[in-house]
Amino acid sequence: MNELPILSILILLPIVGIFFMTLIRNNNDQSSNNLKHTALWISFLNFLISLYLLFSFNQQDADFQFEERYFWIEYGISYHLGVDGISILFIVLTTMLVPICILASYDSIKFSVKEYLIAFLALETFMIGVFCSLDLVLFYLFFEGGLIPMFLIIGIWGGERRVYSTFKFFLYTLAGSVFMLLAIIYIFITAGTTDVSYLLDYNFTRNEQIVLWLAFFASFMVKIPMWPFHTWLPDAHVEAPTAGSVILAGVLLKMAGYGFIRFSIGFFPEASELFAPLIFTLSIIAIIVTSLIALVQEDMKKLIAYSSVAHMGFVTLGIFTFTVQGIEGSVIQMISHGIVSAALFLCVGVVYDRLHTREISRYGGLVSKMPMYAFTFMIFILASLGLPGTSGFVGEFLVLLSIFSINTYFAVFATTGVVLAATYSLWLYRRMIFGALIKDDLSEMLDLTRREIITFVPLIALTIFIGIYPKPVIDIIEPSAKKIVSQVNGKLN
Repeated sequence: MNELPILSILILLPIVGIFFMTLIRNNNDQSSNNLKHTALWISFLNFLISLYLLFSFNQQDADFQFEERYFWIEYGISYHLGVDGISILFIVLTTMLVPICILASYDSIKFSVKEYLIAFLALETFMIGVFCSLDLVLFYLFFEGGLIPMFLIIGIWGGERRVYSTFKFFLYTLAGSVFMLLAIIYIFITAGTTDVSYLLDYNFTRNEQIVLWLAFFASFMVKIPMWPFHTWLPDAHVEAPTAGSVILAGVLLKMAGYGFIRFSIGFFPEASELFAPLIFTLSIIAIIVTSLIALVQEDMKKLIAYSSVAHMGFVTLGIFTFTVQGIEGSVIQMISHGIVSAALFLCVGVVYDRLHTREISRYGGLVSKMPMYAFTFMIFILASLGLPGTSGFVGEFLVLLSIFSINTYFAVFATTGVVLAATYSLWLYRRMIFGALIKDDLSEMLDLTRREIITFVPLIALTIFIGIYPKPVIDIIEPSAKKIVSQVNGKLN
């Protein structure tokens, strides 16, 4: 097994699944079920392979592992793959969420099922490729390639304003990435290669770092997204099908956070240090402002979407502290948010499939008819507000500790986001779950089905496990985080 190109297998297996699915006709319910089963088992197999990758990973080694470099595309551009303690966790998160998304789509997607499932498998290939790539050109191709299937998922299977939302999503993210492409071209001309391993040791001049950092920042700040370039996200979430929202919040936003860690502070430490106060300011504004906006939302998806912007503000805060604790906290926060936000959107999908509305005021008293749903929703609401014992607490606590060591005022302002998160999260839960069951149509709502329970169980288990015992996750991240901080300090000094 150690001789197998396991990263290439992870990237290409969904493509193999797409090939088999093209051979299945989609002309009746049976063939539609065959398509769903094929996509599910292919994605689940990829998840098992990613677990093998995780258990085979040497946690004591901070270098890139499972490296593959098969051929030179042209000059200094290569097909170069590899993972470290940071990227491997995002790969496992991706492969875990895709089969959950497919399972959650079994009943909700009524037309063009084959095309929908093909789009999801293609998206999985691009997302895994982003976290495996050790060449800037390869990274860019995967990073931008993921826009296409996501554009189709929102634009075809989304809500009433799907066309507007999907074009807004596409144009915002593509416009920022044009600057990153120009920066990659300049790096290739200047350094003679786009190989990440080489560029991590390459010393750009201070002026070069400033310009190149801003070019990468233009792409990542839109994708993560940072205030004030976050407005595309609520629209995309509201109009996307449930599984589209799950994968958008669970993985796609994390690609930019990963890019900040791998490239922005890895390649351009002087510029990162120079612009760190700007990042702190924008992050705190995002945490406070979007939390306040979430407080006044009447649409469940919009509320969770704005909370995502606030939670990702903690991620950027931790990254630019240039501390091991900050980077560890940011990565755990991204992993936790990927699990918890995905689960919250699934919770919205459960009641939307039954009542076909996301208006919070249309619900109330669900605990009497849907006790299992109420319990499940409670777990993820508490994780979202950062309750100790859940995964949401660990990342935020580490980030706040790291930012406190840098600037006390920033830490105080960031902490207000925790208070606001508790406010809008509990407000949402109280209005939906508690109170009297006075609406007639709510009395006919059924509790979680077996398929829905299956989708929630692994997410609940991970949320509680990471919250109670985060050490295994920290042990995987720590060597790579220490190496990144050491490289940054070495270049700064």
